[in-house]
Amino acid sequence: MQLRIFTEPQQGATYDDILAVARRTEETGFDAFFRSDHYLAMGGDGLPGPTDAWLTLAGLARETSRIRLGTLMTAATFRLPGPLAISVAQVDQMSGGRVELGIGSGWFEAEHDAYGIPFPALGERFDRYEEQLAVITGLWGTPSGETFDFDGEHYRISGSPALPKPVQDGGIPLLVGGSGAKRTPRLAARYAHEFNVPFMSAAENARLFAGVRSACEEAGRDPSSMTCSSALVLCVGRDEAELARRAAAIGREVDELRENGVAGTPAEAVDTLGRYAEAGATRVYLQVLDLADLDHLDLVAAEVAPQLS
Repeated sequence: MQLRIFTEPQQGATYDDILAVARRTEETGFDAFFRSDHYLAMGGDGLPGPTDAWLTLAGLARETSRIRLGTLMTAATFRLPGPLAISVAQVDQMSGGRVELGIGSGWFEAEHDAYGIPFPALGERFDRYEEQLAVITGLWGTPSGETFDFDGEHYRISGSPALPKPVQDGGIPLLVGGSGAKRTPRLAARYAHEFNVPFMSAAENARLFAGVRSACEEAGRDPSSMTCSSALVLCVGRDEAELARRAAAIGREVDELRENGVAGTPAEAVDTLGRYAEAGATRVYLQVLDLADLDHLDLVAAEVAPQLS
């Protein structure tokens, strides 16, 4: 099982805070560093304010050398698909081909209101999201020297040179995720390299993974070509006192974290991750909420990750 570090900088972090976590992620052997794409804190004051996801990843692309970098998830409401395809492809080049794009329909209405971003009804958001997937993959997949056209309800493209291109072999991996029963698995089967289930039980992960595998079969795609992953909050301590301290730092209760996250002692974390592996997850995004606690990553790298290799 691959372990990736996943952060929520909108809760309060500078670029230097994010860089410190990304560097420790690389130094301690984790596979990747991902971040949310949000502009408003969900509780708390969020000081000193939000950082833009793709500006952040562009910086990290030049200040790291091994780890993969990406979003979980970029909101399709935030950016037009053509400029987004350009930005992500550019960061791919800047990183030497280490970028992945997680993209979703967008859901947090308050941040749209706070920064003047239109927030259509759910049906339209999903329609726009589907068209964005078609446009982004179409632009990246157009052979060099040819042009790309798209005539959708919400986005229309004519004669695009479809540049720049991703640099990594096979193109930039796309992540699609969520708990939708029909459209989400269908979109994942059509466009995604990876299907992610956020913050749900192992049993729910197994059910949703089965749904996306069925969608792959219906689309004529080999289900084994889809990577299935889980996202879970992380809170691990060597003893109960350290665990309680880390839980308090992120405003959570130990018992609740043990029930809903990767929490407890290192041995408990290994057991929890084993249940997700049995459910079908081959990759887990460990949500780190206290970005100042770099010793947390050291502990997981030393006492949890080796048990899962």
